[in-house]
Amino acid sequence: MTKWRNLLRRTFRLQRLRPGQREVIESVLAGRDTLAIMPSGAGKSLCYQLPTLQTRGTTVVVSPLIALMKDQSDKLEERGVDAAAVNSALSARERREAMRRIRGGKADFIFTTPEQLANPAVLARLKENPVDLFVVDEAHCITQWGHDFRPAYLGLGSALRALGNPTLLALTATATPDVIEDIRRQLGRPRMRVLNAGVYRPNLYFEVLQTTNAIEKRQALLEVVRSGGAGIVYCATVREAKAVHAWLVAQGEDAELYHGRLAGRARAERQDAFMSGAARTMVATNAFGMGIDRPDIRYVVHYQLPGSLEAYYQEAGRAGRDGEEARCTLLYDHADRRVQLYFARKRSKVELIAAYARGTQCRWKMILEYFDEDVEEDDGCGHCDNCVQRKGDVDASTLKMKARPRLKKGDAVRVPKYGGGTVVEVHDDRIVVDFPRGEAREFEPRYVVRAK
Repeated sequence: MTKWRNLLRRTFRLQRLRPGQREVIESVLAGRDTLAIMPSGAGKSLCYQLPTLQTRGTTVVVSPLIALMKDQSDKLEERGVDAAAVNSALSARERREAMRRIRGGKADFIFTTPEQLANPAVLARLKENPVDLFVVDEAHCITQWGHDFRPAYLGLGSALRALGNPTLLALTATATPDVIEDIRRQLGRPRMRVLNAGVYRPNLYFEVLQTTNAIEKRQALLEVVRSGGAGIVYCATVREAKAVHAWLVAQGEDAELYHGRLAGRARAERQDAFMSGAARTMVATNAFGMGIDRPDIRYVVHYQLPGSLEAYYQEAGRAGRDGEEARCTLLYDHADRRVQLYFARKRSKVELIAAYARGTQCRWKMILEYFDEDVEEDDGCGHCDNCVQRKGDVDASTLKMKARPRLKKGDAVRVPKYGGGTVVEVHDDRIVVDFPRGEAREFEPRYVVRAK
């Protein structure tokens, strides 16, 4: 435990682990194959970084995007940790240097793509040094992409065996029971332990704004964009993204455009503009978002129906990673359903997201049930338009975010099973409460309520 704390403070400049991280780290250090399902912004990277620095071998991290692995490896290098990346974007000289460092055992972390692991020469080089941990980041891509345009994902099980069957850690923000089973099957680890930190984030306010024509929809979009802060507007097609971007700019909004047909340099420049705060709004297709960790995104709007409830939560979950209130808005026109049905391989997923859009029950309840999480029966979550409307708090045409006041140090609170205490620390994803006998404990914010 002391070693953990020293590493946290010295290398990562953190005082303590977040909820959910400790259990995953302990599972990895015990050599157990683990699938960790943790919400966006919950600190998934630390779950493999900390164990690696306590062992002698190398960790191979499989990442879907070159930009994402570059960001992760750069951050480790800044902290004095040796990391190497092997991907198609490297020059011949950069690739030789990376391979030299790997051959010499100088890299604690090796970031690569599924396609590189399909290369026998790369696998042979990786096998020259012991691999203790094999990490699959954004593991839902095995199902989302492996059966479609990145078949190399389906070869990760073979790569695992070729590297001597090291401990496996798969990481994702969301996974339905079917996706979990597919991940286990494709990686050849049927007994992989599943640790689910849950998807509920009370700072996210989910709403659906019903529209009947293009004029209504664009005015609803403008209202959200002008509600304040940075945000992302997702469109289902490149054509619609271009049109929405042009319209927002014509309204005087500071917006960038991002889609998969842009050249690599243009994509990087526009992403940097958004991440640095130079651009307040990003209009994009679903090509934008994976690995985006800007903490202060105040809204995510889906201008058209996404392909599934799972995709919707993944994308909407990029809002509010700083723990502050954020809006997740779906603009729904019945005609949008036809667009997704055109693209869909599995019709049932489109029907589910359409049912979500038309539904009148608690939106958080619908999301949690989709991911097979237990839902407590109560009088509403207070963090979605349907629950707020049922309580009569606001008129349906002017729904705004409504969340409970944030707690602060010194507040008297109550926690189920523990009773009354006093807040001593407040963080984005946890609250530390001191109880009368001098015992301090950490809790997720949803379990801590202000004492009456």
